[in-house]
Amino acid sequence: MAGDSCVQMDHDMEIAVTPKEQVKKLPKHLREAQISTDRTHLITDAAKKPRQRYVQKDGKCNVHHGNVQETYRYLSDLFTTLVDLRWRLSFFIFTLVYVLNWLFFGFLWWLIALIRGDLVHADEEGWTPCVENLNSFVSAFLFSIETETTIGYGYRVITEKCPEGIILLLVQAILGSIVNAMMVGCMFVKISQPKNRAETLMFSHKAVISVRDNKLCLMFRVGDLRNSHIVEASIRAKLIRSEQTKEGEFIPLNQTDINIGFDTGDDRLFLVSPLIISHEIDEKSPFWEMSQAQMEKEEFEIVVILEGMVEATGMTCQARSSYLDSEVLWGYRFTPVLSLEKGFYEVDYNNFHEIYQTSTPSCSAKELAASLREGPLLPHLCVPSPEPRTQVQEFVAIQQRSRQGKEGETNNGSANLPPENRSH
Repeated sequence: MAGDSCVQMDHDMEIAVTPKEQVKKLPKHLREAQISTDRTHLITDAAKKPRQRYVQKDGKCNVHHGNVQETYRYLSDLFTTLVDLRWRLSFFIFTLVYVLNWLFFGFLWWLIALIRGDLVHADEEGWTPCVENLNSFVSAFLFSIETETTIGYGYRVITEKCPEGIILLLVQAILGSIVNAMMVGCMFVKISQPKNRAETLMFSHKAVISVRDNKLCLMFRVGDLRNSHIVEASIRAKLIRSEQTKEGEFIPLNQTDINIGFDTGDDRLFLVSPLIISHEIDEKSPFWEMSQAQMEKEEFEIVVILEGMVEATGMTCQARSSYLDSEVLWGYRFTPVLSLEKGFYEVDYNNFHEIYQTSTPSCSAKELAASLREGPLLPHLCVPSPEPRTQVQEFVAIQQRSRQGKEGETNNGSANLPPENRSH
């Protein structure tokens, strides 16, 4: 029956990939199978719910704020609002503020000249205008630009017999300095934002679960592409999963801490070369009772946050990434990327995301700990199939012999493999 099902599956796949121009040439029963297969695929694809990320791979949070009524709060922190705008809006506002400021004070200079009669009597002998050679709105606009930018061409000059002009000159100089400080400050902060520095911080595409020092560990890799290091780098992780309390309250996207060395200081990184960050699955871990089969059924997301100070600027930088449940692979390890050359260590970033399969028990960390403590008394806990001797049982037996001194101490995972698999 299994062989018949495989043959039938291969037959369906063969029909599914049949070109459209050849479908009409098929017999009637094959054409019906072609239609049925396509329809089945459509129904399956429509019923399958796509997973939605909470945090994108590039670190952007996939959350949109809607129905915000108190928008006036954005104006209370105008500087941050301007910095957070997109570049095209920032350039537009930057230009608009300066143009409106010049037009406003140009209009005031033109209004003073109009009230004093400088526009009418400018050519008369013995008439002292407020601003020499100011005879139209265009010339007043140019004088406003020269005053605020301190260009000083020397053609239009304010005279000492115009007190209102002197007051306006002081006001424009003060307000112009404030506008310059705010606009130039916004552009400087926006250009020097550490978000661009975070682009050179890398996270592995996948997270893996395997055994380290007789314990199941969840691991992922981080790296820095720049030679200038991240000072005081630290890393933390969150488990994002919807949960329901004992009282029946449903909590969507509940956040749970994942300990990656907070109590031991391992979360403080010296990020000179790529590092493998390890989370030991112990009693306090949310994965303590999850086996490989159970984890494949769970829906969760692991958000990783790496932050520190940029060595060149001293500004705080934060990089984020996430791993869906489908991106956490059971029974794998990361390929080494560091090698010793003549006088230096070389990092091969071609292998940064590479992983390889390793022998790993499929039971939960809780069952594995119980098996290691009691040995043959609980051999059935980690057995995935009714075979007389499994890799997990062999794994437990090797650990017992190691503790009794029958085998030498080992520092790599290959000594924990069954004898028939040590060459892999």
